Parts: sequence; structure tokens; C-alpha cells
Amino acid sequence: MSSQNVKNESWLLFTLAGMFFTHILDFMIMMPLGPQLIRSLHINTQQFGWLLSCYTFSAAISSVLASYYVDRFDRRPLFLLVYFLFMLATLCCGLVQDFYLLMVARVLAGAFGGLIEAMVQTIIADVIPFERRGVAIGKVTSAFSFSIVAGVPIGLFLANFWPALGWHAPFFFLGLVCFGLLLLAWRYLPSLRGHLTHSVRLGAWQNIMSILRIRQLLFALLFVVLLTCGGFMVTPFITLYLTSNVGIAEADIPSIYFCAGVATLFSSRLIGKLADRYGKQKVYRYIALSACVPILLATQMTEIPFFLVLLNCIALFMLVPGRMICAMGFLTQLPAPHQRGTFMSLFSAVQMVAIGFSTFLTSHVLLKDASGHLLHFDWIGLLAIFFGLWTIYLFPSLAPQKP
Repeated sequence: MSSQNVKNESWLLFTLAGMFFTHILDFMIMMPLGPQLIRSLHINTQQFGWLLSCYTFSAAISSVLASYYVDRFDRRPLFLLVYFLFMLATLCCGLVQDFYLLMVARVLAGAFGGLIEAMVQTIIADVIPFERRGVAIGKVTSAFSFSIVAGVPIGLFLANFWPALGWHAPFFFLGLVCFGLLLLAWRYLPSLRGHLTHSVRLGAWQNIMSILRIRQLLFALLFVVLLTCGGFMVTPFITLYLTSNVGIAEADIPSIYFCAGVATLFSSRLIGKLADRYGKQKVYRYIALSACVPILLATQMTEIPFFLVLLNCIALFMLVPGRMICAMGFLTQLPAPHQRGTFMSLFSAVQMVAIGFSTFLTSHVLLKDASGHLLHFDWIGLLAIFFGLWTIYLFPSLAPQKP
């Protein structure tokens, strides 16, 4: 199936980017709310960790289950239903007052949120020609980059701006944003049924195995594990390392994230254009190699001037997520059209598991000494660089299926 022409392509990409943004933001805004949740719900740090991890693992499980049915329906009604349920689950997170009810709400939000990324990437591959797909992926992925760097300050700002609502406020705000995006999706998302002409009815296990038997697709799943671990081993713990080891004041952290977020809005589109013009594999190689430098510096630096820290963080958040732009522009061409939704669902599941595993691993490797400094973050940086270099080696093994 060739890519389908759609009207108002810019509005469609804007809507998809916004929906992708809300999914990632829903996960990221939990991180700065830890102290308030612990105090308000009378829970400990381990229970707060459960609230974080249950989202990613629920998303992974739902993505695996979705691989059975996602290619059997028109993309439009299925995506609208999934996003509507995600909006309701997010609003429920703001309404509950109990730890266990919040856990249930987070599991549901993760279950529906995990499907959003896979379906967004699938829809882009359905409607955008391969020659322009890098730019499209860059526009949508800029939402991913911005949500990573903006999630912490947005969560803190909303929770502090309405003291009466406290930690509930970010979820109410996110629910309202989801409602607006749902209306835009109803308006601009076209019916996508071309993949149904090649659909083959298989059992759940056979459907997954039909993907895993293809060498390129199996390597692609390994690729995303390495790429995701190489990023999420480092980026979620940057704030803690900067305040503990580099001497950056907590009041300066939002300005770092703001500058990095603005930079990624421009860099994501630029990387997408370069990938389309010069080749996604070639540009990926340069971006991945360049990303090793800020990763090494970010995990090795001691007390240095603030502007150097700022420049390195900007480079880090431009290049580390920038690798995914080139990768996704290339990987979406690998599966056959009637397998694309299934593959992207498995891709999302593997990515979520990798996020959970990498953050879990880093949190158990890092230790604090008597003076409050983090130990072993340099080890994590070297391991992240190793994974990044491994993806460069693996990339040539990925090639589109022959028709």
C-alpha cells in the first residue's frame, strides 16, 4: 500500500504531535510530584517508584495485546477510541485520593497511552511518503523531545500554581489538553483502511511470530532496546546528578530544561530534513557518534561554570532524542503495510520495557556517599555510550523487506 494523500497534512501532523506529547508528558509529570504524593498519600519512596514503573509496564503489556488486533480495523475509529480512554484515565488520576486507586488509574493510563505512540507512528507511515517521512517524524518527535525536557517544570509549575489542587492539577490540565486534541483528531484524522486489503487473520501468537520470524524486524526490536536503554539510563537522572555532584542549584534546573526544550523544537525538524536529504542511515551515524560526547561529559563532569553545564545539557537533549528521528524514519519502512500496526505495537512494547529496565538498572547502580554525591554515574554513561555505538554497528543489518 502506498502512502495515502490527506488534506490538511500540517494540521494532521500537529494533532499527532500533540497527542504524542500528552502521552509522554503524562509519564514525565509524575517525576517532580514525588514529594507531594509521598506527603499527601502517606506513602514511601518505594511505593512512589511503583506509581512510576506501573505506567511503562502496563503500556508494554497493552502494546503486545494490541499487536493482535491493531491491523484489523480502520485506524481512525480505533485511534479515537484509544485516545478518548487515555483522556478519561488521565482525568481519573487527578480525581482519586487514595494510593491504590491512583495505582489503578496509572495502570489504565499506561495501557491506553502505550498504544498512542505505536498508532501515531503507524499513521505517519500510512499517509506520508518515505521521501518526506523524516521531516514528518521530526515534527512529531519534537513533541517527544520537548515533553522529556518540559515535563519536570510543567508538573512543578501546575502543582504549585493551584495550591488547593496540588498534585491533582497537572492531570486536570492534561485532561483538558487531551480533549482539545481529540476534537482536532476528529476533524483531521482520515479514514485509513488500505492495510485491510492485505490483512491476514492469524491467532495472537501466530501474529506476533509472523513478525519475529523476519530477520530485519527482529533486529529492529533489538535496535530499539539498545537505543532506548542508551538514552533513559542517563536522561532521567541528569537533574539529580547536577544538583548532587555539579553544584547546580535546584532553582536553576527549570531554566536548563527550558533552554534545552526550545533547542529541541528546532533541532528535531532540522535533523528530520537532513535525514531525508542525505539518507537516514548516514545522518543517524553522525548523530549517534556526536551524542557520545555530551553523554560522556554529563556523567563525568564535576563542578564547572553554569554556562558550560547549560551548553552540554542542550547538546544532550538535542542529540540523544535526535537519534530516534533518523531511526524511526528508517524503521517504519521495514514491515509490510498489513504488518505495520502489529510491528509498531511490538516496537512500542519493547521500548516501554526498555525504559522501565534502564531506569530500574540505573537506580540500583547509583549510590550516594556520606557527602550526598552520586556514585557510579560515570559507569552508567560508559554503558550508555557502548549501547549507542552498538546501534551504529547494527544499523546496516536493517534493510527493507523485498516486495
